[in-house]
Amino acid sequence: MKKLLKHLSKYKKECVLGPLFKLLEACFDLLVPVIMIYLIDNGIKQNNPTIILQTGGILVLLAIVGFVCCVIAQYFAAKAATGFASSVREELYEKMSKLSFSSLDKLGQSTLMTRLTSDIQTMQNGINLFLRLFLRSPFIILGASVMASIVSKSYIIALIFAGVVILAFALVFFIMLWTIPKYKKVQSEVDEVVKSTRENLTGVRVIRAFSKEQKEIGKYDFKTDHLAKTQNKVAIISNALNPIAYVIVNLSIAGLLYFGAKYIDEGILLQGVIISIVNYMTQIVVELIKLANFIIQVTKAIASGDRIQAMINLTDDPMLLNNNVDEHIDSPYICYKNVNFSYFKNGDNALNDINLAINKGEIIGVIGGTGSGKSTLVNLLSGFYLPTSGELIIDGKHIENYSRKEIRNKTTIILQKAQLFKGTIRDNMKVGNEQASDEQIFEALRKSQSEEFVLTKKGQLDYQIEQGARNLSGGQRQRLSIARGLLSNGDILVFDDSSSALDYATEAKLRKEIFSLKDKTIFIVSQRSSTVRNAHKIIVIDHGMIVGFDNHDNLMKNCPIYQEIVLSQNKEVNENGKEE
Repeated sequence: MKKLLKHLSKYKKECVLGPLFKLLEACFDLLVPVIMIYLIDNGIKQNNPTIILQTGGILVLLAIVGFVCCVIAQYFAAKAATGFASSVREELYEKMSKLSFSSLDKLGQSTLMTRLTSDIQTMQNGINLFLRLFLRSPFIILGASVMASIVSKSYIIALIFAGVVILAFALVFFIMLWTIPKYKKVQSEVDEVVKSTRENLTGVRVIRAFSKEQKEIGKYDFKTDHLAKTQNKVAIISNALNPIAYVIVNLSIAGLLYFGAKYIDEGILLQGVIISIVNYMTQIVVELIKLANFIIQVTKAIASGDRIQAMINLTDDPMLLNNNVDEHIDSPYICYKNVNFSYFKNGDNALNDINLAINKGEIIGVIGGTGSGKSTLVNLLSGFYLPTSGELIIDGKHIENYSRKEIRNKTTIILQKAQLFKGTIRDNMKVGNEQASDEQIFEALRKSQSEEFVLTKKGQLDYQIEQGARNLSGGQRQRLSIARGLLSNGDILVFDDSSSALDYATEAKLRKEIFSLKDKTIFIVSQRSSTVRNAHKIIVIDHGMIVGFDNHDNLMKNCPIYQEIVLSQNKEVNENGKEE
């Protein structure tokens, strides 16, 4: 949390002026009971209209000046708090955008969204309240005690005020000590509720298709009930601060009235002094209530700040250190040497002892059963994940020694799940190449078999894609995603089952265009043997291990698993193992 306070450095003026104006307002508030003594004892008691009007005018003036100071203080506090939140949000988002896939998998999207939204909002509210009250409330509480002691000139009254102050601060300290870890737990459970909500919304069609609405509602209710119980436990202690403070202060007021009445009977004090003392105690009551809310909100802010700071401090893969080491290793263009990979520490390997040598310009097919490790193998090429052990060399350089920008410029991956963004088709295409002209975009659309349907859209390249691309079919989304990848300048193109939603005729045309690409090293991951059969070489992967690496004809002779895949997808096979 402390490290995040650096974001307030841009708002030093606001952080100083906000509390100072609140302090000035507090000074005016402390003057009011003193003026009330003069008004009661010399104006009302003596029936002197002149003094009543004069002191009344002074009180109105103090109220106006105090109001102006309050508004100015609120403005500076709000400006600093919103600016702080904006700066923290930018740093957190930048951190999130640079996290490796391993870290993203570990954290989960719900956690990231909670920290980026509600946690930062909680911190903003805490900073705002802190700047307005961290000087004012303690100053009023201590100042009212001192002023009451001065005007009363009684050690008993001074002791009553001192006891109230000591009890109040002890109570506040206990509440903070107990609630900070509890609020961290609350925020963690909020993550779980957000996760459940997101999962249900994204999978709503599946849930309804299998009539599982009630089951999911029950699971959601269980999580929200658990969150509510945790929040209630924290609230019991937090909310106890107000009534306890009232009890302390009301008992103190009773004591003040008792001793005050005796002093008035004895002629030691005047009525105005007693009223001012009660007024000072009332000010303490109000500030204790504010302080209670302040402590609760700041406690939440500290808990949220610690969660945000933990994420910002998260250590990541070496790739994220932006290494850019100059080196040259004599090896094939792409070389896997004894590569092993596991998604989670101490988990089972998704890849085992991978050894591959691939020359520049080759077209490589990757085929295997579901969960065999096909996508994992090619994801390593983009630096989405780093090998757990072994070496991955690309163009004479270890992948760990590439900067993130350099490896992403060299490798373009087109995923099975086509992710398009809200905006025009042109905007989405320029994600692959910001400098692409309309002619280059249409050429990429032609190669990806997208041109025909884009020309039918209103505005063509200016056609607006809705959020989630819900106004396009699955096949259209995939083809536009492929076109975007073709626009990139990467030397290595990876098609990770990116044509799975296309019909066979469209895929055949697309495959012809892909195989005609020059000066590109291409990986084609697919479940269909027809998609990869004409590749220079085909990687056959099974349970994270390479069981075949050759061209189609040789694999049909020597690789039983490949033979099984091909035979299961073709009706007739001649005696030489070639598809009819």
